[in-house]
Formats: sequence, structure tokens, C-alpha cells
Amino acid sequence: MHEARVLVVDDSAAMRALFSDILDQSRNVTVIGAAANAAEAREQIKELRPNVVTLDVEMPGMSGIEFLEEIMGSNPLPVVMLSSLTQAGTETSLKAYELGAVECFPKPLKATPEQFSKTVGKLGKIVLAAANSNVKDRRAPRERKVAETNFEWNGHIVALSASMGGIDALTQLLEDFPEKCPPTVIALNAEPGIVETFIKRMDGELKCSVKAAKDGTPLTQGTIHIAYDPERHMVIEPGSPAKLRLIDRDPVEGMRPSANLLFGSIARGAVPAAAAVLTGMGADGAKGLKLMRDQGCKTFAQDRKSALVAEAPGAAIDAGAAESELDLEGLGAALIAACNMG
Repeated sequence: MHEARVLVVDDSAAMRALFSDILDQSRNVTVIGAAANAAEAREQIKELRPNVVTLDVEMPGMSGIEFLEEIMGSNPLPVVMLSSLTQAGTETSLKAYELGAVECFPKPLKATPEQFSKTVGKLGKIVLAAANSNVKDRRAPRERKVAETNFEWNGHIVALSASMGGIDALTQLLEDFPEKCPPTVIALNAEPGIVETFIKRMDGELKCSVKAAKDGTPLTQGTIHIAYDPERHMVIEPGSPAKLRLIDRDPVEGMRPSANLLFGSIARGAVPAAAAVLTGMGADGAKGLKLMRDQGCKTFAQDRKSALVAEAPGAAIDAGAAESELDLEGLGAALIAACNMG
């Protein structure tokens, strides 16, 4: 993992100073420049050659979104967008992901000292992961296919985990799910406001239903459940049908919701399932996925080449938890096949 060399772009001098200070406190992160607008940033990118840019969404003249599109269309760089958590802000964040932003991070404008302290560590880790991401290696978007209709469910559920880069990966992966898809549970570590907007959008675009995870929900065909509450874990309770449970428990190895806890509950309950670890930071999911594989479940990981952030799927692969590593198109097909009677 190489050091992050960051260019901070924000029209507010106070915000430039704030984020520069936050990042300078972070391990293996160095702020090499700061710019007030797109024109200044354009010149500093040429001169300083940063390997990651933090970019304010709202700027006078060329907006952050417009400048992001320019960056990704000319000489792609890892970009972390900084935005508000308003409804408009979450919609803009989804647009930023579509254009190729590695992550969207909320500005800590009204944070308590304790919350601000957490922000310092979290933003530093995100920027470092972004600097080591696969932005330049991302493949061109494929043509959207008609979801497979020749599907007869065999009783298996699908379980997925994702964090950094996960919204983009899930957008591509889930578009191939049929209307009567296998019951699907997803542990997604991302900003709650953005995930809520993402769920609403996907529920309107996919043939199957996409819902926020709710405690006690029976797992039935045709619905994808996404858990994202940073205060609660998701586990699966065996039964006919199996049920989704949200539980209060301390973070597991720093993660909540925890993929290891989700996958582990499936393995311990002997719930028939197929599972995969997608793009993300850290190693969450590797241990739980290994338990599932040992229990006889079909297990996969997104391949390192297609994963925007390869840490999490790479950890699963290295742990022997995944039977195979696949790109998103292959992964979607493999998960559906594992749950198909055919």
C-alpha cells in the first residue's frame, strides 16, 4: 500500500484548512496542495500529480460534479467527494458514484468533539484506500441486460457484503437479478442517508423489490434486503422461511453491520445459501465466508481487478473463503445459478 498524496479542493478557505488538518493527522496521508476552484485544481493536478483528490460538491463556477466528470473523462484519478447530508446532497452523491467517485463523505459541519475525532480517523482511512484503489483499471459499463426470467428457486438465499465502492458494484450486480430472485441480504457499510436514497432508486429500477432491512422480516422470493444502520447488526435466524434479525451488539472488528457476523449466523444456522464479498476496505467478511464454505455453501469474491477497493475481497480470497473470484457479471450469474433448481 502506497502513501496518499492528497489535493484538497474546496471553495471555503476554512474548509480547506479543516480538511487539510484532518488529513495531515492521518497515517500515511500527506496533503500536497489545496485549491479553491476547478481552475486552480486543474493546474495543481498537472503540477503536483496527486494520487487522490478530495472534492467539494458545491463550488462557484464549475461545480464539483462537473469537475469530477472532467477528471474521470480525461485522466482518471481517485476522487473522494465531500458533501452535505441533505436530500439533494444524497442524490448528488449517487450521481458522483455513477461518474466514478471512489467515495462520498459527509462534511462534519455540526459534529460533537467525539464525532469529529471519529471523522478524523475515518476520512484518513478512506483517502488512503482511495489512493490505492483501482480507478484507472475500472472496466467500461456494460450494456444493461434483461434480467433472467427462467429461474426456479431451490430454497437458497443470497448473502452479500460491501463497503467502499459497494454502491457502484451493487448497481451493476443486482441489475441481472430476476423478478422472483432468491431472498437476498446485503450488509452495506456506507453513509445511511446515501444508502436510503440508493434503496429508493433501486426499488424503482429493478424488477425485484429492494428494501431496507427490518427486524423479523421473513426471507421470501423477490426481495433484496439491505442493512446499513451503523448501530445494529444483521443476522439470519433459521426456519421456514428464515428470518432477518437486527441486533444490538458492539462492532465486530470495528464493523457494524458486520459481514462476519451475518455470514457466521448463516453457517451456524445451516441456512442454505450462496454468498460473496464485494469491493470494500479491511477484511470484514473473510472469516464468516470461510465458515459458510466449510458448511458447504457456495462462496465467491469479486475479483481484485474489477473491485474498486480490493482489500475485503482479497482478504476472503487469501483466507481460502471463496471458491472463486469473478467480475460482477460472472458473479451475478454464479449467485443466481447457485440458487436455481436448473
